Amino acid sequence: MITSALPAPADPRARRESADASATAWALAARAGDADAVDHFVRALHRDVLRYVSHLCGDPQAVDDLAQDTFLRALGSLHRFEGRSSARAWVLSIARRAVVDGFRHAAVRPRRYDGSDWEAMVERAQPRGVPGFDDGIVLLDLLEALSEERREAFVLTQLLGLSYEEAAVVSGCPVGTVRSRVARARAALTELVV
Repeated sequence: MITSALPAPADPRARRESADASATAWALAARAGDADAVDHFVRALHRDVLRYVSHLCGDPQAVDDLAQDTFLRALGSLHRFEGRSSARAWVLSIARRAVVDGFRHAAVRPRRYDGSDWEAMVERAQPRGVPGFDDGIVLLDLLEALSEERREAFVLTQLLGLSYEEAAVVSGCPVGTVRSRVARARAALTELVV
């Protein structure tokens, strides 16, 4: 059984690397048949998967379903996980494919809304007075102004904290491309803010 008795490092990068190492260790233990490790593996990565999927997917109602689909796929493929990359990068690449498959599925079977004035209903359902809520809306609006590739690279590296190498694995492109996309995303966001 794997335990994390050591205190978390103070440096954010060291904390992330420690969390990645733990998640990878849980994945490898789960692969070996440790039932408790499966639970720890999912808990360790659930928040990151939700955040990533919510940035990729335009439908907030589909986020939980896509995250669940991601973990079902990951657990079904766990026997092939060898630990060559971090478990987080591996699961986020699965999440990316789950979202793409979700888009494909939605394109084949589009849903229609037959209710009245859905926009007013959605606006009334939005939380008000939550600290940082307005900032989050502004950030989402700014991110929407970016191209899909730049937004994905920016979210992976700047919001989820993946290294450029891990983001390249998730995105399926070279590290230099990820660096370029992040730099251009930063420049575009700076122009939009100023």
